[in-house]
Amino acid sequence: MDIEIYLKEAVRRIIEKFNPEKIILFGSYAYGQPTADSDMDLMVIMNTEEKPHKRAVPLRKALKGIGIPKDIIVKTPEEFDRFKNIVGTVIYPAAHKGKVLYERR
Repeated sequence: MDIEIYLKEAVRRIIEKFNPEKIILFGSYAYGQPTADSDMDLMVIMNTEEKPHKRAVPLRKALKGIGIPKDIIVKTPEEFDRFKNIVGTVIYPAAHKGKVLYERR
């Protein structure tokens, strides 16, 4: 199945349940270099009080059944802004090479 179908469904579910500020696709699918082992790397920017290691759990549950492996990273808007220009952080490639799938206006 086409990755675009998976992406549209994932974005729809995330928006509906979590009202994020932004959703960014990064990694091999965003850069046009996926392999058979690639997963869908999503960075979700949203307000949350959860500890960093627990933030993605509800999103993973919401995306259950979407038939592609996925890696979901949740950052607050403040974290994203603080680290977006620091090379070596997971935020840097998402901020500079990622594809914005959704941005709240």
